[in-house]
Amino acid sequence: MAASTKLMLGTGLCQKLSQFTRKLHSQPALLSSFRSSREVQELDQYPDVEVVANPPEWRFVERLLPPAIVPQPEIKAEYPSGWRPQKEDGSTSGYYVARTKNHMVPVYLHTRFRGQRRITVVRRVQGDIWSLEKDLRAVVEQSRNGKLCATRVNELSGQIHIHGDHVDLLRDYLKEKGF
Repeated sequence: MAASTKLMLGTGLCQKLSQFTRKLHSQPALLSSFRSSREVQELDQYPDVEVVANPPEWRFVERLLPPAIVPQPEIKAEYPSGWRPQKEDGSTSGYYVARTKNHMVPVYLHTRFRGQRRITVVRRVQGDIWSLEKDLRAVVEQSRNGKLCATRVNELSGQIHIHGDHVDLLRDYLKEKGF
């Protein structure tokens, strides 16, 4: 008797499930795709729209839009984040590291081979790139207690690649130099 009760409950459940799926499929999902949306009507059946060139409400929308250019930072004695504006133009050292459009020092970390190889990249170098490479290599070797470090210079793209993760060290050094 228990087996027949289970069978009856199972068939009753299947019937309710099939009724539910039929009911679900019989109701179209409105506006879920272009096929179920309404067809385009004549233009006179749509409400009239007034196009206003510069309404006073646009100031609230313009406030949300991103600025067209990155604004120049305010000149302060010290910034809370530790950021420093660029000072030097490179005339005394013979080289120049230009800031990015967001006024940041262009020192990046590239990881390869699932994080096993880390390479620090200094970009946007102008002028005597070889003397900058010599100075950066000396700073890195001093921080590594005299251990040698491998570097690669790409004169055409103005980049210096230094083996290892030395982003913070080089970024601070370039900020101290005024770049």
